[in-house]
Amino acid sequence: MQHFKFYSKQDALYLTRIRRFETKLGERVQVLNGHDQLEEKLRDSPATYVLFGIPEDIGVKANYGKGGADSAWLPFLTAFLNTQSNDFFTGEEVLLLGHFDFGDLQFVIENHAHSEEEKIEAYRHAVVQIDEEVENLTKTITAAGMIPIAIGGGHNNAYPLIKGAAKGLFKLGLIPLAQINAINLDAHTDFRPSEGRHSGNGFRYAEEDGYLQKYCVVGVHENYIQQNVWLDFVNNPFLDMITYEDIFLFDKRNFIQAVAHATGFTEDSYCGIELDLDVIEESLSSATTPSGLTPLHARQYISFAATDTKAAYLHICEGASQLSDGRKSETTGKLISYLVSDFIKSRPDSSS
Repeated sequence: MQHFKFYSKQDALYLTRIRRFETKLGERVQVLNGHDQLEEKLRDSPATYVLFGIPEDIGVKANYGKGGADSAWLPFLTAFLNTQSNDFFTGEEVLLLGHFDFGDLQFVIENHAHSEEEKIEAYRHAVVQIDEEVENLTKTITAAGMIPIAIGGGHNNAYPLIKGAAKGLFKLGLIPLAQINAINLDAHTDFRPSEGRHSGNGFRYAEEDGYLQKYCVVGVHENYIQQNVWLDFVNNPFLDMITYEDIFLFDKRNFIQAVAHATGFTEDSYCGIELDLDVIEESLSSATTPSGLTPLHARQYISFAATDTKAAYLHICEGASQLSDGRKSETTGKLISYLVSDFIKSRPDSSS
């Protein structure tokens, strides 16, 4: 875990605006005192959820995308820690662990790779190192009986989250094989061929390596389904999708029915809950869409999935507060904060 920065209580309070007669989540969230013997310390924690950030855009760039997915973590964390602690959500059930910093990998690539193709190759090689570290942390958290909440970062991190959670749940004896399911609210399937690791093929690698059993994606845009990927979904009974057009243009199902189909399809095992912010209309991401879901749809999806699955983890990714082309958004962090709060409040074991 050479690239992980653990947080102290002081780190949480630094971002928290303390106010008389109010209590904020930043005052109530748990932190670790030291990080040696991490799994034992996690197991002893009273928290249920472990929150950490993966602010990197290496996987997005490895997929020929625009940089900026590394910019959402801090605005999210600031919004989240300044949320009110109340009977709906006290904050004590969350352990704020810290974030990854892969800036040294980025620096080496930016300064030593010459051509565009050389950069792509180097980014894809770097994603393999990111995979390893994210997988190890996810496995440790899951094996301690806790639920990881990962804020990205690119969608490349779905692969190490699936792999790490599967290994952790297997170690706990909760599943017979190191294999879980996943649902994904996304404008894309992220099931591109295994051509080297990047943000567009995390689920493909997880499936081919045997860690992903069933996968259902909701809200995918027909315009961005590669024909070979479509045939993979049609011919594999463990893969399923419900397109944006099926829901909103052809009225084959309404949105909640589509989400219920996804949770039903994956209900036979633990399930990773994925949300790519590029599915939300005009939400700043490397693939911002002019035609998509609303923030309310995203919140309904998270709330329904939290209630109706055996959640292995929550992963919210691809959001940006600032893209490499200069575009900015003041609301990305706050939107992610709502989604994380919705997940915790909707879980069957939540304090509310």
